[in-house]
Amino acid sequence: MADTTATTGATNNSTTSGNDHAGVTDATKERKPYDYGGNPLAHVATNDPDLRLRAFGGEFQPGLHRPAPRKLANPAPLGLSGFALTTFVLSCINLGTRDIGEPNLVVASAYGYGGLVQLLAGMWEMAVGNTFGATALSSYGGFWITFGIVLTPGFAIVETLEETSPFPFLDSFGLLLMGWFIFTFLLLICTLRSTVAFFLLFFTLDLAFLLLGIGYLQNDGGAPHTGCIRAGGAFGILAAFLAWYNALAGLADSSNSFFVVPVAHFPWSDKARERRAKVNNDAARAEQAA
Repeated sequence: MADTTATTGATNNSTTSGNDHAGVTDATKERKPYDYGGNPLAHVATNDPDLRLRAFGGEFQPGLHRPAPRKLANPAPLGLSGFALTTFVLSCINLGTRDIGEPNLVVASAYGYGGLVQLLAGMWEMAVGNTFGATALSSYGGFWITFGIVLTPGFAIVETLEETSPFPFLDSFGLLLMGWFIFTFLLLICTLRSTVAFFLLFFTLDLAFLLLGIGYLQNDGGAPHTGCIRAGGAFGILAAFLAWYNALAGLADSSNSFFVVPVAHFPWSDKARERRAKVNNDAARAEQAA
């Protein structure tokens, strides 16, 4: 009897200690695994460390991970918005919108919103433990700062490369863009188990870098190839709107929106397999009841 009592007491102590450590109650433990509310893009706050957040764009995380502690805000929408606006403006210029020939106006946004703000969002992603978000947002923030430096006359980068001919700058800038195409492709691979919207963001961005890089490397008489630059601008526009779409996914929740952002899962994703299993189980129960 004494041994049984001691064992029971130890078990109770262990259970209480585990609950205190996780910060959850018995009622919380009885909840089902992570409930999306019908939409994996919806922002849901939780303090349960035993739950795992499925892949979606709102958190800028393509894989399974612990949700960030909600003492910190979700920095992903801020970084995505900074990227989207700057990409939108530059892509419009690349498309030749309203006959704007030079991207000088983008310099201000490249330093401020797309550069500094996105870099800060990437650092905050690191603070909440999101390696993918920290790497991606910080890197693209650095890209926009680099782009602004290239176009700033005080650094004399363009002037120095074009002292004898325009080709050294065009080739150098083309190689820079091809490097970003390679980096974006690496991120694209990591989104294959995520949602379609999240995958398409990096897919269209990757094509934009590829076409822009080709446009500068395959230049026509000392000027970027017009067709490739405009095609890159078109894919850049798509990437910008997809970034805004994923940013909205991280912003819109039951506290501020009357709707949730629709999303499509890849058939091989974890969420799609869960839904198929649920449908099969429901059908089996219906047959048994009949």
